[in-house]
Amino acid sequence: MSSRPSRRHVLVGGALGVGAGALASVAGPMSQAVAAPESLSTAQARPRPVAPVNQAIADQMPLSYKVQPQQVVGVDVEKEIGIYTVADIEDKRARLIDYIWKGAGLPTTLPKAQRGVALPPEIATVTGVRQVTKLTIPLRYGVNATQYLLEPQRESNHRLSIYHTGHGEDPVIRVRTVQALLDRGYAVLCSDMPFVGWNVQQIQDPNDPNKYVDIGTGTKAHNRFTAYETSSFSAMTFFLEPLAVGINYAKKVLSPQSVAIVGLSGGGWITTAFAAIDTRVTRSYPTAGSFPFYLRPGPPIDSTGDWEQGGIGGATVPGFYAIVSFGDLYVMGAVGPRRGQLQILNRFDACCFAGVGARSYAPVVSHRVALIGQGHWDLQEDATHNKHQVSPYALEVILWDLETNPPD
Repeated sequence: MSSRPSRRHVLVGGALGVGAGALASVAGPMSQAVAAPESLSTAQARPRPVAPVNQAIADQMPLSYKVQPQQVVGVDVEKEIGIYTVADIEDKRARLIDYIWKGAGLPTTLPKAQRGVALPPEIATVTGVRQVTKLTIPLRYGVNATQYLLEPQRESNHRLSIYHTGHGEDPVIRVRTVQALLDRGYAVLCSDMPFVGWNVQQIQDPNDPNKYVDIGTGTKAHNRFTAYETSSFSAMTFFLEPLAVGINYAKKVLSPQSVAIVGLSGGGWITTAFAAIDTRVTRSYPTAGSFPFYLRPGPPIDSTGDWEQGGIGGATVPGFYAIVSFGDLYVMGAVGPRRGQLQILNRFDACCFAGVGARSYAPVVSHRVALIGQGHWDLQEDATHNKHQVSPYALEVILWDLETNPPD
């Protein structure tokens, strides 16, 4: 597809996606935002599920959850995105990969695979699984990442999905999401944050390889990665390399025609960053995972973020955020044939990235993707609850998008 969109394409994106998709309390259909005209009839036949604002919760929240924050005043959001063409994306993607893997490129290695293992306790209640494979991925400084690949009992639709947790949330959220994907014939790769969940372990001291130390499991534990960030190694690999290697394995044994990622909180940030880097990801659903830097201080909640999310203005990982802004990452994760990204934010989230500030950038991101002419991006503002989660409603919207506009 040409990077120069038709007039019809731009008008469809502007009229349907920017107005309805970003400014309503429950966003308009993702496919209508910038989808090619031939897919609109399908989306219109089965519109995106909508849900009312939970007024009982809304009445309990201060005004800061319902109005634009002061931080948006004077911000030229257009300039928050330094991407205008496919060539711009390719340049930034190449520079990011070079920064993270120091010239080695995206990993082409395979993990150690143990087929036929039992479900781990955290997801032991999941049903409809034909086979479980435990993947072990060696990383630097004596660290290993663990993943579990679940193959569905029902006939596979040759699609791979990934569910990525954050810094620790109610296990019900993962079970609910993984189960829904398995029930629809998706193979599911389950992944945890570095040094969280299945990945709790020690790491070599950066100054003494014979000494192992604890990183910790709290939300600020990753700040210790600053000591590992050097000209020859980036600690960003702890977050992003496991997904690349896990997909390598799934591609080899399952040959999926598409890859979708759902990530919550820190896993939402990983979903955003990885979809920007690896074009094998066809559909991504980062949930409660990021704001652009100008929105981070709040209100209603200070969402400065963890080490990998850049802290204040990208200061924790300046080399990474000198290449891309969050607006860039959103566009990069959405652009491409049959690609799309739906950012899900919980308006009344008890943790982070709450409120309605995303309405300041959502129309701009959606419009920029439409102008480039490939893929689609949209915002889903979830006002049905006050938790830090992929809600049942959000999951319904994700499944709607995957089934109404199949990425393959």
